[in-house]
Amino acid sequence: MSDQTEQNAYAETNGLRKILFDHTDLVVQSETEGIKDILQALRTHLKMEVAFLAEFSEGKRIFRYVNSNWDGNPVKAGNGDPLENSYCYRIVNGIMPELMQDARENPEAAKMPVTAALPVGAHLSVPVQLSDGSVYGTLCCFSRNADKTLNLRDLQLLRTFSELASKMVERSRNLKSMKKITQQLINRVLRGDTMHMVYQPIFELKSSKVTGLESLARFADLPLRTPDLWFKEANQVGLGTELEICAIRHALQGMSQLDPDIYISINASPLTIMSGALQQYLKNIPDLHRLVLEITEHDAVNQYEEMNVSLKTLRSQGLRLAVDDAGAGYASFRHILNLRPDFIKLDVSLTREIDTDLARQALTVAFVHFSRETHCDIIAEGVETEAELETLSRLGVCKAQGFYLARPMRLIDASNYVNSMNRAKLMMQ
Repeated sequence: MSDQTEQNAYAETNGLRKILFDHTDLVVQSETEGIKDILQALRTHLKMEVAFLAEFSEGKRIFRYVNSNWDGNPVKAGNGDPLENSYCYRIVNGIMPELMQDARENPEAAKMPVTAALPVGAHLSVPVQLSDGSVYGTLCCFSRNADKTLNLRDLQLLRTFSELASKMVERSRNLKSMKKITQQLINRVLRGDTMHMVYQPIFELKSSKVTGLESLARFADLPLRTPDLWFKEANQVGLGTELEICAIRHALQGMSQLDPDIYISINASPLTIMSGALQQYLKNIPDLHRLVLEITEHDAVNQYEEMNVSLKTLRSQGLRLAVDDAGAGYASFRHILNLRPDFIKLDVSLTREIDTDLARQALTVAFVHFSRETHCDIIAEGVETEAELETLSRLGVCKAQGFYLARPMRLIDASNYVNSMNRAKLMMQ
């Protein structure tokens, strides 16, 4: 073919390439879904009987994905054969052409037993090259009959699909690699001492006494990132429950060092509660009345009845329940209505600048009224100014925590702080 013919073929498929990449979601669509779509589109458009993506691995060609409308197709996903005996090997190494209208007319292909055995007629195959320059394998399609209409435009189309398949394969590999690294990091936390707990005092506003401490996880291991990301990534690799239980275990180790009138607030997700791991651990903890379990979940839960059953025994033994982030979204309202908590914690988005925002004040009053009717306590989180604290107290909020009152601190510091603060309050009475 002339250079001009090749340029025209490339120009015709360049627009299609842009459409494919613009409308393929490489973030949402999995490798399996994406490759299956590619093979189906490719085989249908080129009117072929078989399309497949093969990987080169340890001297073999392995069929990773196969699409076919041929009932007797011998090419099956997962099967493999020696790479050196394949068309793929010869095409990648330039021994055979990428496009053959009839493989039986190609001298090299005609010598191969598979050509007559299948038989192979029309055949197109291109390398799937990764960004580091290595060859993953090949993207191929073929039919038993010859097709004299196949041209360079069809080959350019196959190359475009090959590029798209390469991106999907590479993304999948990167995700697997990242997942493995994350698993290793989380397991290192579970095995070692790279996680510690800090405790933020919770104040009774009427008496100004510290009545509880919320335990918060902190991570010293690299990479440095916020605790919520550690727990999120642990969930993504199936270790969320293990990490939450580890944090609870760390939080309760110092309970004996605190005044028996002080409760500790611990955090757990519905997934951990439903797993049974929380109940298994807490059943051996005495003084459950000194624990408050905060439900940490921003999404809707559809198994409230099962959650209540899971927590029934623990709650009968004194464990109290708190719903976190009230006012931050619809999910928290569902938690409140279905779990009947002992505490409702107002989200920082509601308490922030509440002294100057009438809408925030009105919503807080509604929560206060609800709490009185249902016999639970309101705890305002994220209090950072005196004006916010005074407004919350005026509106009827009974408890609060935040940087204005006290920052999170290590256990020994928290214990000393609580003792000194409460001792001072007693002396002033």
